[in-house]
Amino acid sequence: MKIFNEYILIDSPSDMSQYVGRFAPSPSGPLHFGSLVTALASYLQAKSQQGRWLLRIEDIDPPREIKGASKNILRCLEAHHLFWDEDVTYQSTRSALYEQTLHGLMEQGHTYACQCTRAELSELANGNVCGCAESPSLTQNTAIKFKHLDPILEFQDGLLGTQTFDKSAIPAQFSLKRKDGLYAYQLAVVVDDIQQGITEVARGADLLDATVFQLALYKALQVSAPSFMHFPVVVTSSGKKLSKQNHAKAIDVKQVNHNLCDALAFLGMTVPKSCRTETPQNIIAWAVERWDLRQITAKTARIDNRIGGLDSI
Repeated sequence: MKIFNEYILIDSPSDMSQYVGRFAPSPSGPLHFGSLVTALASYLQAKSQQGRWLLRIEDIDPPREIKGASKNILRCLEAHHLFWDEDVTYQSTRSALYEQTLHGLMEQGHTYACQCTRAELSELANGNVCGCAESPSLTQNTAIKFKHLDPILEFQDGLLGTQTFDKSAIPAQFSLKRKDGLYAYQLAVVVDDIQQGITEVARGADLLDATVFQLALYKALQVSAPSFMHFPVVVTSSGKKLSKQNHAKAIDVKQVNHNLCDALAFLGMTVPKSCRTETPQNIIAWAVERWDLRQITAKTARIDNRIGGLDSI
């Protein structure tokens, strides 16, 4: 069923009560254990509610892309029996939708053109908009910023509970379109989640703070926001988050059973030893049937301690 707001065509399920979740990796490298945990958790959250699970490749930043990473991500998910519903969505094909939404926000007075560098913006006291906001004639070498003057400072997280933020710590502007012409993450992710009818954003806690900016865009677009849930981020014993930027080890698709069992154990599930000799299909079916958010330790970061004992479960 198609629903229109003023700027976005929303692809909503015919049953408006149906759960729709998603996994949205960027092709800046292969999946690692932390990204598998998030993919698996979001999949189980959707399937335990007989919902749909969509896959979106967030490829709007070509300079950060690794050649072949998108196909690698798809094959890795398939190997782990994490099959998505519907066709894969690629952000690189959706520029017209982002531009249409951006123009709508501009017409409503929510944006301004900005020539400031990151360093200059970092010197601003939070709560203050840079001087570019008072120079509407700027046209060259500019980014498009959102005027974040009335932030939403509290929201309910499905796993972490009530999240509150200090207004003095929140920037009064954030990017919607960069100086190089590329669309910013905050704009693209909100437009995509609206257009795809996402009912719950279930993702890693490294994106917890981004929720504040995204809620501001939902409000400006006059669209009801989905619910949010942030799973623990996998970190090393030194406290460093597993990430592609930190050269985290790629998932070994020759050890699918162990990968799935390790990820389930990280998420708080008691995994029997027999699971390690089961097919990926049976492991996933077992996990969907027993998925319970109360098993997950509600912390934003957890140590990747597989070497310390998860393999012996």
